[in-house]
Amino acid sequence: MNLTADRPFADPDKAARRLLEHAHAFEPIQDGRIYIEKLNAPFLFGDKGTPAEYSAGLKLAIERGWIEMHDSGTYVKLTAAAADLFA
Repeated sequence: MNLTADRPFADPDKAARRLLEHAHAFEPIQDGRIYIEKLNAPFLFGDKGTPAEYSAGLKLAIERGWIEMHDSGTYVKLTAAAADLFA
């Protein structure tokens, strides 16, 4: 097939790390909160990731303890483990 290309975020680890880069670039507000749209908009529209890649990356970041998501799903917080990745 001539028109197929590898998706850059098909690997959930790469997607999770890219989401962390977006979260790290955003200045947290009130109690370290980062609104979820500050992650999904740049990933989906800027990086041209798919919704499946986004959700797989977010799920992996939560499983690895890099991000904590609030029960409402409106914001996330970076953990100390995520801060160590950028040190």
